[in-house]
Amino acid sequence: MQRELTTVWNRCLSVIREIVPEHSFNTWFEPIVPFRLNGNVLTIQVPSEFFYEFIEENFVHALRKALDTAIGRDGQLEYSIIVDKGDEKNRPLTVNVPTTKSPQTAKPDNVNPDILKSPFQLKDLDSLTLDSYLNPTYTFDNYVEGDCNRLARQAGYAVAERPGITSFNPLMIHGGVGLGKTHLVQAIGNYIKNNNQSKFVLYVTSEKFTNQFLNAVRSDGIRDFTAFYMQVDVLVIDDVQFLQKKEKTQEIFFHIFNHLHQSGKQIIMTSDRAPRALDGLEDRLLSRFKWGLSADLQTPDLETRIAIIQKKLQAEGIYIDDAVIEYLAHSVNTNVRELEGVIVSLMAQASLNRREIDLELAKKTLRNIVVDSEREVTIDTVQEAVADYFNVTIADLKAKSRKRELVHPRQVAMYLAKEKTDLSLKSIGYHFGGRDHSTVIHAVQTISDLVAKHAEHRDVVEKLKAQFK
Repeated sequence: MQRELTTVWNRCLSVIREIVPEHSFNTWFEPIVPFRLNGNVLTIQVPSEFFYEFIEENFVHALRKALDTAIGRDGQLEYSIIVDKGDEKNRPLTVNVPTTKSPQTAKPDNVNPDILKSPFQLKDLDSLTLDSYLNPTYTFDNYVEGDCNRLARQAGYAVAERPGITSFNPLMIHGGVGLGKTHLVQAIGNYIKNNNQSKFVLYVTSEKFTNQFLNAVRSDGIRDFTAFYMQVDVLVIDDVQFLQKKEKTQEIFFHIFNHLHQSGKQIIMTSDRAPRALDGLEDRLLSRFKWGLSADLQTPDLETRIAIIQKKLQAEGIYIDDAVIEYLAHSVNTNVRELEGVIVSLMAQASLNRREIDLELAKKTLRNIVVDSEREVTIDTVQEAVADYFNVTIADLKAKSRKRELVHPRQVAMYLAKEKTDLSLKSIGYHFGGRDHSTVIHAVQTISDLVAKHAEHRDVVEKLKAQFK
Protein backbone atom coordinates (compact mmCIF):
# COMPACT_ATOMS: atom_id res chain seq x y z
CA MET A 1 0.00 0.00 0.00
CA GLN A 2 2.83 2.44 0.91
CA ARG A 3 4.56 1.63 -2.36
CA GLU A 4 1.37 2.35 -4.30
CA LEU A 5 0.88 5.62 -2.40
CA THR A 6 4.45 6.73 -3.21
CA THR A 7 4.04 5.75 -6.86
CA VAL A 8 0.78 7.71 -7.24
CA TRP A 9 2.22 10.81 -5.59
CA ASN A 10 5.40 10.66 -7.72
CA ARG A 11 3.19 10.54 -10.82
CA CYS A 12 1.33 13.61 -9.53
CA LEU A 13 4.60 15.46 -8.92
CA SER A 14 5.89 14.72 -12.41
CA VAL A 15 2.74 16.30 -13.88
CA ILE A 16 2.83 19.30 -11.52
CA ARG A 17 6.50 19.93 -12.29
CA GLU A 18 5.62 20.45 -15.95
CA ILE A 19 2.94 23.04 -15.10
CA VAL A 20 4.44 25.27 -12.41
CA PRO A 21 7.84 27.03 -12.39
CA GLU A 22 10.69 25.28 -10.60
CA HIS A 23 10.92 27.76 -7.74
CA SER A 24 7.19 27.51 -7.03
CA PHE A 25 7.42 23.74 -7.21
CA ASN A 26 10.27 23.70 -4.68
CA THR A 27 8.45 26.13 -2.38
CA TRP A 28 4.94 24.62 -2.40
CA PHE A 29 5.16 20.96 -3.43
CA GLU A 30 8.45 19.58 -2.12
CA PRO A 31 7.34 20.03 1.56
CA ILE A 32 4.16 17.98 0.91
CA VAL A 33 4.17 14.39 2.22
CA PRO A 34 1.86 11.69 0.70
CA PHE A 35 -0.17 10.51 3.68
CA ARG A 36 -2.78 7.98 2.60
CA LEU A 37 -4.41 6.42 -0.47
CA ASN A 38 -7.88 5.02 0.17
CA GLY A 39 -9.50 3.87 -3.07
CA ASN A 40 -9.58 6.91 -5.31
CA VAL A 41 -9.00 9.41 -2.43
CA LEU A 42 -5.44 10.70 -2.08
CA THR A 43 -4.57 12.39 1.24
CA ILE A 44 -1.54 14.67 1.32
CA GLN A 45 0.01 16.19 4.45
CA VAL A 46 0.84 19.91 4.45
CA PRO A 47 2.79 21.81 7.15
CA SER A 48 0.20 24.46 8.04
CA GLU A 49 -3.33 25.71 7.50
CA PHE A 50 -2.00 28.68 5.58
CA PHE A 51 -0.05 26.32 3.30
CA TYR A 52 -3.28 24.41 2.58
CA GLU A 53 -5.21 27.61 1.86
CA PHE A 54 -2.55 28.90 -0.50
CA ILE A 55 -2.40 25.66 -2.53
CA GLU A 56 -6.18 25.56 -2.73
CA GLU A 57 -6.25 29.12 -3.99
CA ASN A 58 -3.48 28.89 -6.57
CA PHE A 59 -2.61 25.36 -7.64
CA VAL A 60 -5.89 23.46 -7.73
CA HIS A 61 -5.77 23.21 -11.55
CA ALA A 62 -2.35 21.58 -11.42
CA LEU A 63 -3.55 19.12 -8.79
CA ARG A 64 -6.63 18.27 -10.88
CA LYS A 65 -4.50 17.43 -13.90
CA ALA A 66 -2.14 15.41 -11.70
CA LEU A 67 -5.05 13.40 -10.20
CA ASP A 68 -6.46 12.76 -13.68
CA THR A 69 -3.15 11.29 -14.76
CA ALA A 70 -2.28 9.33 -11.61
CA ILE A 71 -5.74 8.07 -10.48
CA GLY A 72 -8.31 9.00 -13.13
CA ARG A 73 -11.17 11.49 -13.48
CA ASP A 74 -12.82 10.13 -10.34
CA GLY A 75 -9.73 10.85 -8.24
CA GLN A 76 -10.31 12.98 -5.15
CA LEU A 77 -7.98 14.97 -2.93
CA GLU A 78 -7.90 15.39 0.86
CA TYR A 79 -5.49 17.35 3.07
CA SER A 80 -3.98 16.37 6.40
CA ILE A 81 -2.96 19.68 8.02
CA ILE A 82 -0.33 19.76 10.78
CA VAL A 83 -1.78 22.01 13.49
CA ASP A 84 0.85 21.30 16.17
CA LYS A 85 4.26 19.73 15.46
CA GLY A 86 4.27 18.01 18.85
CA ASP A 87 7.40 16.98 20.73
CA GLU A 88 9.20 13.88 21.99
CA LYS A 89 6.25 12.90 24.19
CA ASN A 90 3.32 14.02 22.05
CA ARG A 91 2.60 13.07 18.46
CA PRO A 92 1.93 15.87 15.95
CA LEU A 93 -1.69 17.02 15.92
CA THR A 94 -3.27 16.92 12.45
CA VAL A 95 -6.65 17.81 10.99
CA ASN A 96 -8.07 16.22 7.82
CA VAL A 97 -10.10 18.39 5.45
CA PRO A 98 -11.43 17.75 1.94
CA THR A 99 -10.53 20.08 -0.90
CA THR A 100 -12.74 23.16 -0.72
CA LYS A 101 -12.52 23.96 -4.43
CA SER A 102 -13.76 21.53 -7.06
CA PRO A 103 -10.75 20.28 -9.02
CA GLN A 104 -13.23 18.93 -11.54
CA THR A 105 -14.03 22.45 -12.74
CA ALA A 106 -10.73 24.14 -12.00
CA LYS A 107 -9.11 25.86 -14.93
CA PRO A 108 -5.60 27.19 -15.38
CA ASP A 109 -6.88 30.76 -15.71
CA ASN A 110 -7.82 30.67 -11.99
CA VAL A 111 -4.13 31.10 -11.21
CA ASN A 112 -2.56 34.48 -10.76
CA PRO A 113 0.58 34.13 -12.92
CA ASP A 114 2.54 36.62 -10.78
CA ILE A 115 2.25 34.25 -7.81
CA LEU A 116 4.16 31.55 -9.66
CA LYS A 117 7.12 33.71 -10.55
CA SER A 118 10.34 33.49 -8.61
CA PRO A 119 11.21 36.47 -6.37
CA PHE A 120 13.87 37.41 -8.94
CA GLN A 121 11.06 38.08 -11.43
CA LEU A 122 8.56 39.66 -9.03
CA LYS A 123 8.26 43.38 -8.56
CA ASP A 124 8.95 44.61 -5.04
CA LEU A 125 5.86 45.39 -3.00
CA ASP A 126 6.68 49.09 -3.21
CA SER A 127 6.54 48.80 -7.02
CA LEU A 128 10.28 49.34 -7.25
CA THR A 129 12.84 47.12 -8.94
CA LEU A 130 13.45 44.10 -6.75
CA ASP A 131 16.29 44.79 -4.35
CA SER A 132 17.69 43.15 -1.25
CA TYR A 133 17.81 46.57 0.49
CA LEU A 134 21.24 45.78 1.87
CA ASN A 135 23.84 48.49 2.44
CA PRO A 136 26.98 47.19 0.67
CA THR A 137 29.24 49.06 3.10
CA TYR A 138 28.15 46.77 5.95
CA THR A 139 30.54 43.82 5.75
CA PHE A 140 32.37 41.45 8.07
CA ASP A 141 35.66 43.07 7.02
CA ASN A 142 34.79 46.39 8.66
CA TYR A 143 32.96 44.89 11.65
CA VAL A 144 35.39 44.98 14.58
CA GLU A 145 35.22 41.87 16.75
CA GLY A 146 35.76 42.03 20.51
CA ASP A 147 34.64 40.37 23.73
CA CYS A 148 31.47 42.46 23.56
CA ASN A 149 30.25 40.88 20.29
CA ARG A 150 32.31 37.74 19.67
CA LEU A 151 29.50 35.19 20.02
CA ALA A 152 27.12 37.17 17.80
CA ARG A 153 29.78 37.81 15.16
CA GLN A 154 30.95 34.19 14.99
CA ALA A 155 27.38 32.85 14.90
CA GLY A 156 26.59 35.38 12.17
CA TYR A 157 29.55 34.23 10.10
CA ALA A 158 28.51 30.57 10.49
CA VAL A 159 25.02 31.47 9.25
CA ALA A 160 26.48 33.44 6.35
CA GLU A 161 28.48 30.44 5.20
CA ARG A 162 25.63 27.92 5.59
CA PRO A 163 22.28 29.76 5.60
CA GLY A 164 19.36 27.60 6.71
CA ILE A 165 21.62 24.66 7.54
CA THR A 166 23.04 25.53 10.96
CA SER A 167 21.06 25.22 14.19
CA PHE A 168 21.16 29.03 14.44
CA ASN A 169 17.77 29.42 12.78
CA PRO A 170 16.36 31.84 13.62
CA LEU A 171 19.37 33.95 14.60
CA MET A 172 18.33 36.76 16.95
CA ILE A 173 20.83 39.58 17.57
CA HIS A 174 19.79 41.83 20.44
CA GLY A 175 21.32 44.77 22.28
CA GLY A 176 21.02 48.47 23.01
CA VAL A 177 21.08 51.40 20.62
CA GLY A 178 24.18 51.94 18.49
CA LEU A 179 25.96 48.67 19.27
CA GLY A 180 26.12 47.37 15.68
CA LYS A 181 23.07 45.10 15.31
CA THR A 182 22.11 46.39 11.86
CA HIS A 183 25.72 46.32 10.68
CA LEU A 184 26.11 42.67 11.69
CA VAL A 185 22.89 41.32 10.19
CA GLN A 186 23.46 43.24 6.96
CA ALA A 187 27.02 41.88 6.84
CA ILE A 188 25.50 38.38 6.97
CA GLY A 189 23.10 39.27 4.17
CA ASN A 190 25.82 40.79 2.00
CA TYR A 191 28.06 37.76 2.45
CA ILE A 192 25.29 35.39 1.37
CA LYS A 193 24.29 37.61 -1.55
CA ASN A 194 27.87 37.84 -2.82
CA ASN A 195 28.80 34.19 -2.31
CA ASN A 196 25.55 32.34 -2.99
CA GLN A 197 23.93 33.79 -6.08
CA SER A 198 21.09 31.24 -6.04
CA LYS A 199 19.68 32.58 -2.76
CA PHE A 200 17.52 35.68 -2.62
CA VAL A 201 18.25 37.79 0.48
CA LEU A 202 15.80 40.42 1.71
CA TYR A 203 16.49 43.00 4.43
CA VAL A 204 13.44 44.80 5.81
CA THR A 205 12.70 46.79 8.95
CA SER A 206 9.68 45.73 10.96
CA GLU A 207 8.23 49.17 10.27
CA LYS A 208 8.46 48.65 6.51
CA PHE A 209 7.08 45.11 6.83
CA THR A 210 4.09 46.49 8.75
CA ASN A 211 3.47 49.27 6.23
CA GLN A 212 3.64 46.81 3.33
CA PHE A 213 1.15 44.57 5.09
CA LEU A 214 -1.26 47.48 5.69
CA ASN A 215 -0.98 48.50 2.03
CA ALA A 216 -1.68 44.89 1.03
CA VAL A 217 -4.80 44.87 3.22
CA ARG A 218 -6.07 48.10 1.69
CA SER A 219 -5.44 46.93 -1.88
CA ASP A 220 -6.68 43.36 -1.36
CA GLY A 221 -3.17 42.11 -2.02
CA ILE A 222 -2.59 39.87 1.00
CA ARG A 223 -2.04 36.86 -1.23
CA ASP A 224 0.64 38.61 -3.28
CA PHE A 225 2.27 39.99 -0.12
CA THR A 226 2.49 36.57 1.52
CA ALA A 227 3.57 34.76 -1.65
CA PHE A 228 6.43 37.21 -2.09
CA TYR A 229 7.78 36.76 1.42
CA MET A 230 7.38 32.97 1.32
CA GLN A 231 9.73 32.79 -1.65
CA VAL A 232 12.57 34.63 0.11
CA ASP A 233 15.58 32.40 0.91
CA VAL A 234 17.09 34.60 3.64
CA LEU A 235 14.84 37.04 5.51
CA VAL A 236 16.57 39.70 7.63
CA ILE A 237 14.06 41.67 9.70
CA ASP A 238 15.32 44.56 11.82
CA ASP A 239 13.85 45.77 15.14
CA VAL A 240 11.18 43.11 15.66
CA GLN A 241 10.23 44.80 18.94
CA PHE A 242 8.18 47.25 16.84
CA LEU A 243 5.78 44.41 15.99
CA GLN A 244 4.50 44.66 19.56
CA LYS A 245 0.72 45.03 19.88
CA LYS A 246 0.26 44.79 16.08
CA GLU A 247 -1.85 41.65 16.23
CA LYS A 248 -2.68 41.23 12.53
CA THR A 249 0.90 41.94 11.47
CA GLN A 250 2.14 39.40 14.01
CA GLU A 251 -0.31 36.82 12.66
CA ILE A 252 0.88 37.14 9.06
CA PHE A 253 4.52 37.18 10.19
CA PHE A 254 3.84 34.01 12.20
CA HIS A 255 2.65 32.19 9.05
CA ILE A 256 5.57 33.48 6.98
CA PHE A 257 8.03 32.55 9.74
CA ASN A 258 6.60 29.03 9.97
CA HIS A 259 6.74 28.46 6.25
CA LEU A 260 10.30 29.75 5.85
CA HIS A 261 11.57 27.78 8.82
CA GLN A 262 9.91 24.54 7.73
CA SER A 263 11.28 25.05 4.22
CA GLY A 264 14.85 25.33 5.50
CA LYS A 265 15.09 29.06 4.76
CA GLN A 266 17.19 31.29 7.03
CA ILE A 267 15.60 33.89 9.33
CA ILE A 268 17.70 36.62 10.96
CA MET A 269 16.29 39.22 13.34
CA THR A 270 17.38 42.08 15.56
CA SER A 271 15.79 43.45 18.69
CA ASP A 272 16.65 45.99 21.37
CA ARG A 273 16.18 43.32 24.05
CA ALA A 274 16.22 39.55 24.56
CA PRO A 275 13.15 37.54 23.38
CA ARG A 276 12.09 36.86 26.98
CA ALA A 277 11.81 40.62 27.58
CA LEU A 278 9.66 41.37 24.52
CA ASP A 279 6.25 42.25 25.89
CA GLY A 280 3.32 42.64 23.54
CA LEU A 281 4.26 39.78 21.22
CA GLU A 282 2.22 36.59 20.96
CA ASP A 283 3.54 33.64 22.96
CA ARG A 284 3.57 31.40 19.89
CA LEU A 285 5.79 33.92 18.10
CA LEU A 286 8.14 34.36 21.06
CA SER A 287 8.50 30.58 21.42
CA ARG A 288 9.66 30.40 17.80
CA PHE A 289 12.15 33.21 18.32
CA LYS A 290 13.78 30.93 20.89
CA TRP A 291 14.16 27.96 18.52
CA GLY A 292 17.57 29.08 17.27
CA LEU A 293 20.24 31.24 18.88
CA SER A 294 19.87 34.57 20.69
CA ALA A 295 23.15 36.47 20.91
CA ASP A 296 23.55 39.82 22.63
CA LEU A 297 25.81 42.76 21.87
CA GLN A 298 27.37 44.52 24.84
CA THR A 299 28.89 47.98 25.18
CA PRO A 300 32.36 47.75 23.58
CA ASP A 301 35.28 47.44 25.96
CA LEU A 302 38.33 49.71 25.81
CA GLU A 303 40.36 47.52 23.45
CA THR A 304 37.42 47.18 21.05
CA ARG A 305 36.80 50.94 21.14
CA ILE A 306 40.44 51.57 20.21
CA ALA A 307 40.17 49.06 17.35
CA ILE A 308 36.96 50.71 16.10
CA ILE A 309 38.60 54.14 16.06
CA GLN A 310 41.65 52.78 14.23
CA LYS A 311 39.46 50.99 11.67
CA LYS A 312 37.39 54.15 11.07
CA LEU A 313 40.46 56.34 10.64
CA GLN A 314 42.08 53.79 8.36
CA ALA A 315 38.98 53.75 6.15
CA GLU A 316 39.14 57.55 5.93
CA GLY A 317 42.86 57.53 5.22
CA ILE A 318 43.64 59.65 8.29
CA TYR A 319 46.44 59.22 10.81
CA ILE A 320 46.31 60.59 14.35
CA ASP A 321 48.57 60.03 17.30
CA ASP A 322 47.98 56.96 19.50
CA ALA A 323 47.58 59.20 22.55
CA VAL A 324 44.58 60.91 20.93
CA ILE A 325 43.04 57.57 19.99
CA GLU A 326 43.48 56.33 23.54
CA TYR A 327 41.97 59.53 24.95
CA LEU A 328 38.87 59.17 22.73
CA ALA A 329 38.50 55.49 23.60
CA HIS A 330 38.67 56.23 27.33
CA SER A 331 36.30 59.19 27.09
CA VAL A 332 33.48 57.77 24.96
CA ASN A 333 32.26 54.41 26.21
CA THR A 334 28.53 54.42 25.52
CA ASN A 335 28.10 52.85 22.09
CA VAL A 336 29.73 52.44 18.68
CA ARG A 337 27.46 54.97 16.98
CA GLU A 338 28.39 57.76 19.39
CA LEU A 339 32.06 56.86 19.10
CA GLU A 340 31.92 57.07 15.30
CA GLY A 341 30.01 60.34 15.58
CA VAL A 342 32.79 61.85 17.71
CA ILE A 343 35.38 60.77 15.12
CA VAL A 344 33.39 62.38 12.31
CA SER A 345 33.05 65.61 14.35
CA LEU A 346 36.76 65.58 15.09
CA MET A 347 37.65 65.21 11.40
CA ALA A 348 35.23 67.99 10.51
CA GLN A 349 36.74 70.34 13.12
CA ALA A 350 40.25 69.60 11.84
CA SER A 351 39.19 70.24 8.25
CA LEU A 352 37.31 73.47 8.98
CA ASN A 353 40.06 74.88 11.21
CA ARG A 354 42.88 73.65 8.95
CA ARG A 355 44.78 72.05 11.81
CA GLU A 356 46.16 68.71 12.86
CA ILE A 357 44.10 66.39 15.06
CA ASP A 358 45.84 66.57 18.43
CA LEU A 359 44.86 66.03 22.05
CA GLU A 360 43.78 69.65 22.52
CA LEU A 361 41.40 69.48 19.55
CA ALA A 362 40.05 66.13 20.76
CA LYS A 363 39.26 67.58 24.18
CA LYS A 364 37.64 70.67 22.68
CA THR A 365 35.53 68.59 20.31
CA LEU A 366 34.36 66.26 23.08
CA ARG A 367 33.52 69.21 25.31
CA ASN A 368 31.43 70.81 22.56
CA ILE A 369 29.53 67.60 21.93
CA VAL A 370 28.56 66.90 25.52
CA VAL A 371 28.01 70.50 26.66
CA ASP A 372 24.74 70.51 24.75
CA SER A 373 23.38 67.92 27.14
CA GLU A 374 23.01 69.13 30.72
CA ARG A 375 22.64 65.55 31.89
CA GLU A 376 26.15 64.53 30.84
CA VAL A 377 29.35 65.22 32.71
CA THR A 378 32.83 64.62 31.30
CA ILE A 379 36.01 63.69 33.09
CA ASP A 380 37.39 67.10 32.08
CA THR A 381 34.55 69.05 33.72
CA VAL A 382 35.01 67.03 36.93
CA GLN A 383 38.74 67.71 37.01
CA GLU A 384 38.24 71.41 36.27
CA ALA A 385 35.65 71.81 39.05
CA VAL A 386 37.78 69.98 41.65
CA ALA A 387 40.99 71.78 40.68
CA ASP A 388 39.23 75.14 40.96
CA TYR A 389 37.65 74.32 44.32
CA PHE A 390 40.87 73.09 45.95
CA ASN A 391 43.03 75.73 44.20
CA VAL A 392 45.26 73.21 42.46
CA THR A 393 45.94 72.58 38.78
CA ILE A 394 44.62 69.75 36.60
CA ALA A 395 48.27 68.79 36.09
CA ASP A 396 48.54 68.38 39.89
CA LEU A 397 45.60 65.94 39.85
CA LYS A 398 47.38 63.85 37.21
CA ALA A 399 50.86 64.09 38.74
CA LYS A 400 52.62 61.32 40.64
CA SER A 401 53.04 63.48 43.77
CA ARG A 402 51.91 61.89 47.05
CA LYS A 403 51.62 65.20 48.95
CA ARG A 404 48.50 65.25 51.15
CA GLU A 405 47.33 68.59 49.72
CA LEU A 406 47.22 66.91 46.28
CA VAL A 407 46.18 63.34 47.18
CA HIS A 408 42.88 64.42 48.76
CA PRO A 409 41.66 66.55 45.80
CA ARG A 410 42.75 63.77 43.44
CA GLN A 411 40.72 61.22 45.40
CA VAL A 412 37.69 63.54 45.43
CA ALA A 413 37.96 63.96 41.66
CA MET A 414 38.16 60.19 41.17
CA TYR A 415 35.16 59.70 43.44
CA LEU A 416 33.10 62.25 41.50
CA ALA A 417 34.21 60.79 38.18
CA LYS A 418 32.92 57.40 39.33
CA GLU A 419 29.67 58.97 40.55
CA LYS A 420 28.92 61.35 37.69
CA THR A 421 30.28 59.65 34.54
CA ASP A 422 29.86 56.26 32.91
CA LEU A 423 33.58 55.68 32.62
CA SER A 424 35.08 52.42 33.83
CA LEU A 425 37.56 52.35 36.70
CA LYS A 426 40.33 51.66 34.20
CA SER A 427 39.38 54.71 32.13
CA ILE A 428 39.16 56.96 35.19
CA GLY A 429 42.66 55.86 36.25
CA TYR A 430 43.92 56.63 32.73
CA HIS A 431 42.71 60.24 33.02
CA PHE A 432 44.58 60.64 36.33
CA GLY A 433 48.09 60.04 35.08
CA GLY A 434 47.58 56.45 33.98
CA ARG A 435 46.90 55.09 37.46
CA ASP A 436 45.76 51.52 38.03
CA HIS A 437 42.06 50.77 38.60
CA SER A 438 42.89 49.57 42.14
CA THR A 439 44.02 53.12 42.96
CA VAL A 440 40.63 54.41 41.81
CA ILE A 441 38.85 51.83 43.97
CA HIS A 442 40.89 52.94 46.99
CA ALA A 443 40.11 56.61 46.30
CA VAL A 444 36.39 55.98 45.92
CA GLN A 445 36.28 53.96 49.14
CA THR A 446 38.30 56.58 51.06
CA ILE A 447 36.02 59.47 50.07
CA SER A 448 32.89 57.34 50.65
CA ASP A 449 34.04 56.69 54.23
CA LEU A 450 34.84 60.36 54.83
CA VAL A 451 31.44 61.47 53.48
CA ALA A 452 29.66 58.95 55.69
CA LYS A 453 31.52 59.94 58.87
CA HIS A 454 32.27 63.66 58.56
CA ALA A 455 29.78 66.41 57.74
CA GLU A 456 32.45 68.81 56.43
CA HIS A 457 33.58 66.32 53.78
CA ARG A 458 29.98 65.59 52.90
CA ASP A 459 29.32 69.33 52.38
CA VAL A 460 32.34 69.68 50.08
CA VAL A 461 31.27 66.76 47.90
CA GLU A 462 27.68 67.99 47.72
CA LYS A 463 28.82 71.50 46.68
CA LEU A 464 30.89 69.99 43.88
CA LYS A 465 28.06 67.67 42.80
CA ALA A 466 25.73 70.66 42.60
CA GLN A 467 27.89 72.12 39.83
CA PHE A 468 27.06 69.17 37.59
CA LYS A 469 23.26 69.31 37.85
